Amino acid sequence: MEQQLTFVLLDSPKGAKTVETLDPPSFSSSVASSSSIDRRHRTFFKFFVYLSLVALAYYFIISSFTVSPIPPTLPDTSSANGSSAKCDLFTGDWVPDPSGPLYTNLSCHHIQDFQNCLLNGRPDVNYLFWRWKPRDCDLPRFSPSQFLDSVKNKWWAFIGDSIARNHVQSFICILSQVEEVEEIYHDKEFRSKIWRFPSHNFTLSVIWSPFLVKSETPNNSDIQLYLDQLDPKWTVQYPKFDYVVISGGKWFLKTTIFHENNNITGCHYCQARNNLTDLGYDYSYRKTLNLLRDFVLNSTHKPLVLFRTTTPDHFENGEWNTGGYCNRTMPFKEGEAKMKTVDDVMRDVEIEVFQKFGKGFGLGSNIRLLDTTGMSLLRPDGHPGPYRHPNPFAGVKDKSHVQNDCLHWCLPGPIDSWNDVMVEAMLNRERELYDLIGKK
Repeated sequence: MEQQLTFVLLDSPKGAKTVETLDPPSFSSSVASSSSIDRRHRTFFKFFVYLSLVALAYYFIISSFTVSPIPPTLPDTSSANGSSAKCDLFTGDWVPDPSGPLYTNLSCHHIQDFQNCLLNGRPDVNYLFWRWKPRDCDLPRFSPSQFLDSVKNKWWAFIGDSIARNHVQSFICILSQVEEVEEIYHDKEFRSKIWRFPSHNFTLSVIWSPFLVKSETPNNSDIQLYLDQLDPKWTVQYPKFDYVVISGGKWFLKTTIFHENNNITGCHYCQARNNLTDLGYDYSYRKTLNLLRDFVLNSTHKPLVLFRTTTPDHFENGEWNTGGYCNRTMPFKEGEAKMKTVDDVMRDVEIEVFQKFGKGFGLGSNIRLLDTTGMSLLRPDGHPGPYRHPNPFAGVKDKSHVQNDCLHWCLPGPIDSWNDVMVEAMLNRERELYDLIGKK
């Protein structure tokens, strides 16, 4: 974090009186000369001390600066103290961080009530004091002021479901510590929004598109998924964006009917309704991601696209609607956590689809995986749990009847580290492009 140092130079102790003594006229000239020399020595000493403090302040201020997210000159990718394009940002450990989050629920006004764990009375705070540390490099905490300076006149979009909204709120909370953001648009349901940071002309969007493809729910019946048509809510805006973070997953577990080439081809969890074949959620998810991948590759517009991988939940002894809960207060260590089958399948689909880009997704490619699955799996302590509302146990005799949220994340909380990884992934792509252009 940027530091501000204030130096106060005191001439005399606070409250001390200054007494001026005049020399009597009977003093000799030698005494007068000696007094004059002493005064010059004192003046020189004060001036020397002043210059020393100024120099010391300058040293500390300069040494507190961090590297800009997008340097104007050639990035140094060989530094052992920072991340590089060769660093695996997604394999690491959560380590103690006594400095805590960059914001609080009091300094950020953009936290949804369901994720405002401190306001809702969560009693422990240990979950706030960890940071993600990749194994083979350092991951700097990104500087919001320098980030905003680097994305002037740019547009950044998050596309997905409520986890994408959770993520964008974390992002805004960090950035709003530098400049308060203005909301300039929201849809009727307040699910899709657009904000602007006025002094940087930086625009930020979240677009509600939980399936990423076109979907309809006529008369509150089963969800109809069109697996050969991406959702126009985000594709028509795509040419505006400079950076895009896309995510999906959990909504594909719902009961859905599949449409392809103007025909119903199957379903998921439809229980043989209308003699349809249950093809499974992995079928629709794979079809969707292949369509998404081809769209990004074939589009003439080339923003940086980060596909964020699936987010595992941490419900124990049940699911969200069957008494499942999450009451852990410490991160898992490596080997202590195991993903549920549905999350494992989704992640396998994601890796399968995006590995088709080739090793490294192709030098200079505009798409990357934001592989937050592993780091998120290790944080069972970062969810609201029962603290979705203030005082959730007030007047409740059976605490097991209180619904828990073990999927979304407290703000502030572990999801804030997604932003450090996200910004570094963006920086790595900038380095790659610089190297690619420099070699031509």
